[in-house]
Amino acid sequence: MRFRLTAFGLHLLGSASALTLILGALYLGWYRWPGWYLTGVVHVLWIVPIVDLGLGPMLTLIIASPVKPRRELRRDIAIIVAVQIAALIYGGVTLWQGRPLYYTYSADRLELVQASDLHSAEIDLALKEAPELAPHWYSTVRWVWAKIPDDEAGTKLVQSAVFGGQDVIDMPRYFRPWAEGLPKLKENLQAVADIESVSKPGRQWLTQRLPLLGLSPTQRNAMIMWGNGKPLVAVFDPQSLKIRAILSPY
Repeated sequence: MRFRLTAFGLHLLGSASALTLILGALYLGWYRWPGWYLTGVVHVLWIVPIVDLGLGPMLTLIIASPVKPRRELRRDIAIIVAVQIAALIYGGVTLWQGRPLYYTYSADRLELVQASDLHSAEIDLALKEAPELAPHWYSTVRWVWAKIPDDEAGTKLVQSAVFGGQDVIDMPRYFRPWAEGLPKLKENLQAVADIESVSKPGRQWLTQRLPLLGLSPTQRNAMIMWGNGKPLVAVFDPQSLKIRAILSPY
């Protein structure tokens, strides 16, 4: 039994180290709050720790017998590790392709933009026309203002977005520094009770929560934040316009 437990412990330690290294790097670079929530990544990622931390070491515990020939034991463990690596690669690639690249302000809302949302043609245009905010493979998540152009192109973009087509948040060539959009953002802030996209119980919860942050629930200091699934609410300091909290009213 001691042999089995030793093999199990070593396998678990190796699996946990690899998982922590890969998922930790992705979390720190892209998936910190509210990234993991808005992407809905939890619904996809659950398979990785189950396979890497649960199934893999447990199978090693079962097959690791001191009387089994070492060649056969190495073969069996290699098969288990191969399955684990496949699961880890699947999870890592899924996270990488869907990593948050931007939190955008546009019109009356904040929205998440993931790497998978951007077409290569738009990325190429952004690299030529607005390289300072264009996405690179190493880019971490940034807050930007997705400014709708004040010309015919802007009108077409609005019409396209209304009918489910391409939106300005899918075109990083139009992105501007976050600070430049704050005056417009301030004009579109709402009191939490007026955010229709949030359910009535959610608005009531926000009304109770804001005083704990030193903010008034009757002030226009909040904005809806969209991603995949249920939205969040970003709450701003009405004077400095710094984000004080990003809350889930559900």
